[in-house]
Amino acid sequence: MSDGRGLGIGRGRRRRGVMGFLRPALLFLLTRENAHGYSLLDGLTEFSFNPNQIDPSLLYRTLREMEEAGWVSSYIGEESRGPQRRVYQIQPEGKTYLAELIGGLHRRREEINILLEAYAQEIK
Repeated sequence: MSDGRGLGIGRGRRRRGVMGFLRPALLFLLTRENAHGYSLLDGLTEFSFNPNQIDPSLLYRTLREMEEAGWVSSYIGEESRGPQRRVYQIQPEGKTYLAELIGGLHRRREEINILLEAYAQEIK
């Protein structure tokens, strides 16, 4: 019985899967409202992310990469009573990129559905 290691199924593959879904999820959350990192981390639960399994450094690295790409911008918020927090907001380029990502997700869902239907027919 295979444990999946020989098939390339492992940590690196899961990380790419998370990253492939993390960017569109973050961009979508930012279309709703500007937010700081920890509120975005909490917001990811809407899309079945487990905040206990996402390293905050991955989240902030992704936000920095998206800022470097011009998809989001940030500013130091003054609305908190505690330490100042960096607040992120989506840019027009980010909205365009999000639309492209969503189109890719629709295509991938269609491909997955075709495979699932073919598999269901085969095992009957």
